[in-house]
Amino acid sequence: MAHYTPMMQQYLKIKADQKDAFLFFRLGDFYELFFEDALKASQELEITLTSRDGGTSGRIPMCGVPYHSAENYIKQLIEKGYKVAICEQVEDPKTTKGVVKREVVQLITPGTVMEGSMLDEKENNYLASLSSFNDGSFVVSYNDLTTGENSVALIPGGFDAAMSELYSRPVKEVVVSSEFNAEHEQMLKDRLDYTVSHQDETEISREFHSLVKDVHQDKLRTGFGRLLNYIQHTQKRSLDHLQPVKVIELKQYMTLDLYSKRNLELLETLRKKGKSGSLLSVIDKTITSMGARMLKKWMERPLLSADHIATRHDQVEGFLEQFFERETLREELTNVYDLERLAGRVAFGNVNARDMIQLKNSLSRIPEILSTLSKFEHPSIEKLYERMDPLQDLKHLLEESIADDPPVSVKEGGLIRDGFNDQLDHYRDASKNGKKWIAELEQKERSETGIKSLKVGYNRVFGYYIEVTKANLRHLPEGRYERKQTLTNAERFITPELKEKETMILEAQEKSVELEYDLFLQVREKVKTYVKRLQELAEQISQIDVLQGFAQVAEAYQYVRPEYREQRVVDIKQGRHPVVEKVMQEGTFVPNDIYMNEETDVLLITGPNMSGKSTYMRQLALTAILGQMGSFVPCQSASLPVFDQIFTRIGAADDLVSGHSTFMVEMLEANHALTHATENSLILLDEIGRGTSTYDGMALAQAIVEYIHNEVKAKTLFSTHYHELTSLDEQLNRLKNVHVRAEEYEGNVVFLHQIKDGPADESYGIHVAKLAHLPEALIHRATALLDQLENVHVNGEVSASNEQEEQLTLFVEEPKPEKQKKSNDSNIEKYLGSLNLMEMTPMDAMNELYQMQKRIKS
Repeated sequence: MAHYTPMMQQYLKIKADQKDAFLFFRLGDFYELFFEDALKASQELEITLTSRDGGTSGRIPMCGVPYHSAENYIKQLIEKGYKVAICEQVEDPKTTKGVVKREVVQLITPGTVMEGSMLDEKENNYLASLSSFNDGSFVVSYNDLTTGENSVALIPGGFDAAMSELYSRPVKEVVVSSEFNAEHEQMLKDRLDYTVSHQDETEISREFHSLVKDVHQDKLRTGFGRLLNYIQHTQKRSLDHLQPVKVIELKQYMTLDLYSKRNLELLETLRKKGKSGSLLSVIDKTITSMGARMLKKWMERPLLSADHIATRHDQVEGFLEQFFERETLREELTNVYDLERLAGRVAFGNVNARDMIQLKNSLSRIPEILSTLSKFEHPSIEKLYERMDPLQDLKHLLEESIADDPPVSVKEGGLIRDGFNDQLDHYRDASKNGKKWIAELEQKERSETGIKSLKVGYNRVFGYYIEVTKANLRHLPEGRYERKQTLTNAERFITPELKEKETMILEAQEKSVELEYDLFLQVREKVKTYVKRLQELAEQISQIDVLQGFAQVAEAYQYVRPEYREQRVVDIKQGRHPVVEKVMQEGTFVPNDIYMNEETDVLLITGPNMSGKSTYMRQLALTAILGQMGSFVPCQSASLPVFDQIFTRIGAADDLVSGHSTFMVEMLEANHALTHATENSLILLDEIGRGTSTYDGMALAQAIVEYIHNEVKAKTLFSTHYHELTSLDEQLNRLKNVHVRAEEYEGNVVFLHQIKDGPADESYGIHVAKLAHLPEALIHRATALLDQLENVHVNGEVSASNEQEEQLTLFVEEPKPEKQKKSNDSNIEKYLGSLNLMEMTPMDAMNELYQMQKRIKS
């Protein structure tokens, strides 16, 4: 320390407490960064790296950004997952001897951002904490500092279940203890791309006990305490807007694990990040940003209560029935700003006068919204607004106090309306009359001196002055003017009278600005008392917005209300994939029925690649999610059970971060489904077993189908290219074969995208390769090899033992069920005589052939 200047010593002491953050150190009009912060920030922000005299230690690296434009630079760092500590001067430099006192006034992290320019207005910005316990359970706590929302959930299913829970929300940062499992912490960083922070203190201070009054489990209080203490540590200001903690009862909502949320592309697509192409992109017809955020919450947590689902459907039906009133409501909602985040900014203390005007204008629309809602005749709509508080007393306060067009800054005046405060009106009158006197003085002096170019001006350094060009100095009366400043071509003067008026005007202006700021703070404190009511109103408006959006989607895309029954029957007529039908030309999507009665648990789906098997499977899952979140669904009619969970294994992807191959990912996802599914779940498995040898894959696929059928008994759609599995319908009485129709025409395959009963007759693999424009010579060679493989051994004319090995190799490497049956009679009995393969299942028979092949080779 002794080697550095006093100011750098101050910097280093503060930096020691902010080791994991960029320290923005206020020096005059700049935030400066030093040492390693400067080196790294200059690269990340692409700003000039310079240096500064640090004392006897020599020059030290330095870079800086102007304080008035710092927000954009902070945003860039936050978006990259960094933290920024804001260190301000807390003493007036003019009245301080020596080093000005400085303190960190806020630590901005990815999960605690409040500035509007750093936020996605249609997405929550969650800070989460994850706490582990000795029994293997976890507690996940959430806070959105911008809205004050708090919630907590107990996760009994281990770390994977906790990961899936976190993945369900737009979390930007996770807080854990310093002793948290290091491997788990790394997974949070690598697999979920979270900023991970540490907080060990979990005791909730007395001032926040009211937030957890309905939280009775010690684990939940501990988990939320960790989160709350981190917020207090980083924000260092009022947190009056924090809402009571809601305990998330996971049993009330459909469970969607991490894999299913990703595979079904609910909020974003697999190939590219972003909303476009997701289910959200199709059904988001909300008007307000707070409504858009609520829609995502509903999508993340579909309901399990048939009664609650029916209530939402009733409300959607009510909005759907009255087009004109719904359009009027949509128009009125366009004038409602983000009440939820405005309330948060008020309580947080960073609200400005323009925010107050947005709040006033929003509240001005509430009576009209209530009037429009009263015109809907469906009784379910009445429940949406009967308890709505229009907050007209707050609107009147804002109307009386805040000017119509205030500046962004709250310290430059122009905030408060005339007539709100007598003293302010007096200052304004004095300033206004003084300026009028100044204008009249200019005319008077021109008239009396005859100098038409004479002017009365003002600047911050010299105040008011009378300016006369040097050519006209001879016209000035002797002794009347006192010289104030000499310019190249003019002289500036003052008179006793002008000096007196200057003092009056400047004093009035200065006092007016100071008083306006104080009055604004007083108004803000009064508005704070309305925060809870504002939050309740915001939630009601958000709910109305989501439901009218569902009605808008239902009308635009011909969605229908689904029925829910206790029987485990899936009966969808002319079902459609909500996203795929939007990207195809109108009328080209082929709808399909899905029917599974109480005696059918598994649909085994065969058919060629590109024929639509995956689309058919996904559309059932998306229909189930849409219905249970409260939306109507894309079909002609739908009767469904309430699914408690959905598990999907669709598509192939490596998990390189964890070192898992496509096949390992497939097995992990399949295991998760088999382990956690119940008979009330929905399982979608697509092409299980592709990532290994034919016989390994086929054995696994059959074993998984049998396990689901015999043990899990969940409704399951299982697509496969292993045609041998289609014979399982003879052994498994709750399995049914269906296939996607395809026809061969003039050597080409035509996909009809129609689901029909029974197994597919062939795979059309070479036809698909032809559609992919593989070289013609390759296609001819593949066709010839296929003919050879299908026809080998048909006549049974072989003799040498080396031919036996070749024939068996050909036989087992190309499983073709119908052709294989033709060769079984002439070859299997001939070469394996003692083995009675004809009485075995196809899978067992092929396993025997595989073992025999290995014995022949050895």
